[in-house]
Amino acid sequence: MAHLSKPQIAVLALWSFDVVIARSCGLTTVTCLLAQLVGAKEAAMRERLRDLYREAAAKKGQKRAEWYVESCFGPLLGWILSWWRGESHRLALVLDATTLSDRLVVLAISVVYRGCAIPVAWEVVEGQRRGSWRPFWEQLLDRVAAAIPPDWFVLVLADRGLYAPWLFQRLQRRGWHPFRRINAQGLFRPQGEAYRPLGSLGSQPGTAWAGVGICFKGQPLACTLLAVCGEASQQPWFIVTDLPVAQADAAWYGLRPWIESGFKDLKRGGWQWHQTRITNPRRTERFWLVLAVATLWVVSVGGEADATQPVHDLDALPEPPSAHRRATHRSRPRLLGCFRQGLLIILVTLLRGRPCPWAISAPILGPLLPNLKNLHF
Repeated sequence: MAHLSKPQIAVLALWSFDVVIARSCGLTTVTCLLAQLVGAKEAAMRERLRDLYREAAAKKGQKRAEWYVESCFGPLLGWILSWWRGESHRLALVLDATTLSDRLVVLAISVVYRGCAIPVAWEVVEGQRRGSWRPFWEQLLDRVAAAIPPDWFVLVLADRGLYAPWLFQRLQRRGWHPFRRINAQGLFRPQGEAYRPLGSLGSQPGTAWAGVGICFKGQPLACTLLAVCGEASQQPWFIVTDLPVAQADAAWYGLRPWIESGFKDLKRGGWQWHQTRITNPRRTERFWLVLAVATLWVVSVGGEADATQPVHDLDALPEPPSAHRRATHRSRPRLLGCFRQGLLIILVTLLRGRPCPWAISAPILGPLLPNLKNLHF
């Protein structure tokens, strides 16, 4: 992030480092730890940290500078992609939102990796704000797209609440591949047939259906539909994508819940962001950069330790189990997540007086999409 000033980079590095060590992003906790670590006064350190997220008018001194966190989204994602090893240029992105009580809503795009999620772009809005989120998602996608080479295979997943025809089509125009779950209500017209209720396709336990056609009668969408219901499932999955039937597997939707694990890591499972007292959306956006860098470090270290195992762990996800086995060839679920592994490895390394580890390995979609290497999109 060379566009940031040296003081900004220093504070970002110090704060993200201490978030990992303290397992808390709280200003008071981090200030106390840092002050003792570098031999500074707590009051001075507190003001130095707060300047990272405060607007220029709220800062002291003659060299007050405004900065915008969206300028970091491209470099942050480029940072991750620069570590991809091998010739596999495949990426899975997930779109979702998380809330802070009823005060704030964070719209986030994350890279999913070995059961974890690394936020790479986000927008924070007031919890009671009314209106469409479409402009925010469009801006976030534009920021992320600037960092992804055009020849990469990009799979974009989202849950039913974020389905919209405009988003599906916008991803297609970028050359990316939407993989979106939809509600069971509606109609689908298989190629060469009449419209049929979605619920009549692959809705029985242990059944699956896939075909090309037109989804929705009111707002027609040309797509591939995947309908699958596992042996023990109570609700089937209905997924729309633009991938050919022969190349798409409904089990890939199991990647989407990983962003929920990522939100948990940001909150009670990791950085304790849910206890923050920051209520200003713009300040929160800047503060999230600290959390993103801390998460990137921990997940990268945990991922390196997990590199001897398959990248994707779909065995422990919901049905259908047969598809999970085909996608991963994994014999048993991961016993310790990458996030937790990373935390432990960093702690042990520091206790032994060794240099801090920092690495990320293995392409995200390598073993998951082995049959795509000969296709041209």
